[in-house]
Amino acid sequence: MATSISVRTEPVPATPVPRRRQWPWTAGLLAGTAVLYLWGLSASGWANAFYSAAAQAGAQSWTAWFFGSSDAANAITVDKAPAALWVTGLSVRLFGLSSWSVLVPQALMGVATVALLYAAVRRTAGAAAGLLAGAVLALTPVAVLMFRFNNPDALLTLLLVGATYAVLRAVEAGRTRWLVLAGVLIGFGFLAKMLQAFLVLPALTAVWLLAAPVGIGRRVRDLLLAGVAMLVSAGWWVLAVELWPVDARPYIGGSQTNSVLELVLGYNGLGRLTGDEVGSVVPGGMGAGGGSWGPTGLTRLFTGSYAGDASWLLPAALVLLVALLWWTRREPRTGRTRAAALAWGGWLVVTTLVFSLMAGIFHSYYQVVLAPAIGALVGIGAVELWRRRVEVAARVVLALVLAGTVGWAFVLLNRAGWQPWLAWTVLVAGLLGAAGLLGVHRLGRRAGAGLVAVAVVAALAAPAGWSIATAATPHTGAIPSSGPREARMGGMGVRGGPDGRVLVGAPGPGGPGMRGEGFMIGGNLLGAPTPPAELTALLQRDAGVHTWAAATIGSNSAAGYQLASGEPVMALGGFNGTDPFPTLAGFQQLVAEGRIHYFIGEAGRSNTGSGGSDDAHRIGLWVQENFTPMTVGGTTVYDLTQQR
Repeated sequence: MATSISVRTEPVPATPVPRRRQWPWTAGLLAGTAVLYLWGLSASGWANAFYSAAAQAGAQSWTAWFFGSSDAANAITVDKAPAALWVTGLSVRLFGLSSWSVLVPQALMGVATVALLYAAVRRTAGAAAGLLAGAVLALTPVAVLMFRFNNPDALLTLLLVGATYAVLRAVEAGRTRWLVLAGVLIGFGFLAKMLQAFLVLPALTAVWLLAAPVGIGRRVRDLLLAGVAMLVSAGWWVLAVELWPVDARPYIGGSQTNSVLELVLGYNGLGRLTGDEVGSVVPGGMGAGGGSWGPTGLTRLFTGSYAGDASWLLPAALVLLVALLWWTRREPRTGRTRAAALAWGGWLVVTTLVFSLMAGIFHSYYQVVLAPAIGALVGIGAVELWRRRVEVAARVVLALVLAGTVGWAFVLLNRAGWQPWLAWTVLVAGLLGAAGLLGVHRLGRRAGAGLVAVAVVAALAAPAGWSIATAATPHTGAIPSSGPREARMGGMGVRGGPDGRVLVGAPGPGGPGMRGEGFMIGGNLLGAPTPPAELTALLQRDAGVHTWAAATIGSNSAAGYQLASGEPVMALGGFNGTDPFPTLAGFQQLVAEGRIHYFIGEAGRSNTGSGGSDDAHRIGLWVQENFTPMTVGGTTVYDLTQQR
């Protein structure tokens, strides 16, 4: 008897998964994320000592906490708004100063970000899509790096995911309060990392105006309300600082005029795009497609040391974005899937373009904000095409996405020369899975589920391996990079050397973080020193008599001495040593008043190529000419109470 096989030509309807069957998977995702982000966390010590010292200062002084000062005596602030420091400062105040009290909040932010992304995607495309999105985010190497590190990027990413979730909730039912909440969250994102928080605005604005289920007048009105909420939540601190008497607050680090507005619009704002960043570590600007911060262009995030952080599934996310927009082109204006695709896709495209083309300071870890959008598009896109697997085009796109993903992973792993067995395993399993996807519509339920498992494991195995290696590697200094220490992907740009010095130019065989062929700037600009016990004891001696136990050039140097001694140390010239604070005359007055006990280190050389101040260098020269040096634990120290 002949057997006929009928093949359905309509999309396979989604089968809702009962909540009682969802929670074990959700709990597993969040528990696994927590283990990955918390495991061996203290191995990184102070991680970014620059921010750890500011958290220490905030725990000792509410004024330092509010302004984000580098020291409890409130000489100068960090070169960012202080929202992230408010979190770590409170943690240190509650639990005492330790690596855990500084870093655990970042890990918990990571778990919360994964949970929020899962919730957002689940509302759009179901639990399976939410789990896949959360897993992609959790296993993106740059996410593992930054949710185990104390830079402001962790809080920024959490707030932006929360804002996108709120906008999608607002779009569902036209709720004004959700849109206003999104504005508030983006505003606080600004207080974490200033103008970078606004990169999601084009996408979220477009989604509300296009898809909200209310009239155009109401859409415009609510958008204006959300804008006001954003400006208030972002601007209240800026206004407070600008109106505060200058002589009653710390100097605004990163600015040349003691102004938050200059910091927002210049060094941390438009200067990041143009390369015109007065007082930067190196002169900005780009020439012939390259410059101090590496070549720009649409392939930037796929080359050099940038590629290993977030590009593993970036091509897949972009292809799935196009597929989602095509398959939802006939949806009603208020269609939920298309709105989500536009929100996450707009976030991804705008941010990727800015990162690829910006001529100013760009560090690889900035890419952590790409991870949620990549995860959301992979989760929603893969599940949507799976539901349409009866269509030839959907199966072909799924197969091509999987094949391209494992092919790119193979390239990245071989480029790094790391775990060749993993590269070949991923490639073979992925290509077999891609071939199976072409005929998956003819498979039974169990066989189809097995094929899905193979595809997911093949797609995530390489970034998961790189992420586990990232978690197993301690990270310190100002410019962390993902991946195993012995297999960093090479590239152009500025990065931290093993001793904290700045390396500029082409890397050596070890890639970023290793000694290469680049040249050096400064002495200890990007890494904090670990002072010997005798120097720490010296700083603590008679510390109560002086406002600052010591002064030294650059914030990272000051941070190392401050964290070890527990006493305020003045960072001359701010982060790069190029801020005009204090002036030579101002420093001389403080010394005359007996407010600074020691000067640590040497004057170095002037670093004014980007237009910054050389006051810190001139202070160092004045100290060398007027005070007698002594060596303590191999470090040069001047007692400023004993002038020649």
